[in-house]
Amino acid sequence: MADLEIRDLHVRTEDHEILRGVDLDISRGEIHALMGPNGSGKSTLANTLLGHPTYEISEGTITFKGEDITEAEPHERAKAGLFLAFQYPVSIPGVSVANFLRMAINAKRDEPIQVKEFRTQLQHAIELLDVDKAFTSRHLNDGFSGGEKKRAEILQMAMLAPDIAILDETDSGLDIDALRTVAEGVQRLHDEQGLGALIITHYQRILHYVKPQFVHILMDGRIVLEGGVELVERLEREGYDQIRQEFGAAEAGALAAGDSGA
Repeated sequence: MADLEIRDLHVRTEDHEILRGVDLDISRGEIHALMGPNGSGKSTLANTLLGHPTYEISEGTITFKGEDITEAEPHERAKAGLFLAFQYPVSIPGVSVANFLRMAINAKRDEPIQVKEFRTQLQHAIELLDVDKAFTSRHLNDGFSGGEKKRAEILQMAMLAPDIAILDETDSGLDIDALRTVAEGVQRLHDEQGLGALIITHYQRILHYVKPQFVHILMDGRIVLEGGVELVERLEREGYDQIRQEFGAAEAGALAAGDSGA
């Protein structure tokens, strides 16, 4: 049984159905890539997994570590071990990175973390991710570059040690150095902590630095193709149009077969 199980997930916002029957399994220690063109439903899936109230689940279930979390509140999902890295992290002026991390850790614990324990954990995370210690004294994302915002999120992942992290187009707008920082951070947390990750992207470039074991192609609210890293290489050669044509032909064939069977 996978740690995160998504079954026949249908999601809508207002009168528009976005996800139309998604099935996906992710476990600790696995790196998955979810790829697809703009408008395919990738960010909708990410937000739905963490319980964003804008998105209504009309059908299907989300199970995490054996518990049905389909209706769970966002903080309950986070406390259970899910983490979402945002495409556009928000700034919190007046709150240092270190203080934010301490508050986030305490939100997951019954008793507040002791100062010495927190400092030890923070120092380890700083060394693991090769972050300047002075970075933690700055106000969270306030005046940060795109790369610094992503570095702050990777540091949060290291400190919170989630079972599964969902990275929602976290590579968007990053230069090559920032992209490498994100990818190497995910890989290090995978290697040391057994992090499971769902990297959501419509680019291939981040997957040159962190190699997924599983690749899923999402189009029109459905996963239409699954495989290994060879799918990334195919997308680089052919783009999404060829896959869309194949998926459309296969779907039309299935409908025709159903009509003839009726």
